[in-house]
Amino acid sequence: MNDRIKRIYIPMTETSFYILFSLQEEMHGYSIGTLVEEITGGDISISPGTMYGSLSKMEKDGLINFIREEENRKIYKISELGKLILHKEIKRIERLYKNSKGVNLSE
Repeated sequence: MNDRIKRIYIPMTETSFYILFSLQEEMHGYSIGTLVEEITGGDISISPGTMYGSLSKMEKDGLINFIREEENRKIYKISELGKLILHKEIKRIERLYKNSKGVNLSE
């Protein structure tokens, strides 16, 4: 992984995280948006502009691969580089969570 990609994607925005997370299975943009809203209980909603801009950038950067087109919808899946970035981000989040345990915020 080159340093430029690492600098761009780590730490990752929630939008990027959920797009990569969703693309562990083949999906198109609308399906990704629906899944993200579902798994976040509606807390995160990705607008079409953000979704398609992110997909285009991630494809250009090699984090996702275009698989095929169905009914004018582009289907994508996470690439090996994308899996590596997602794994690093999950480890970073786990470390944040672990380090925050036991912190008393009521003081």
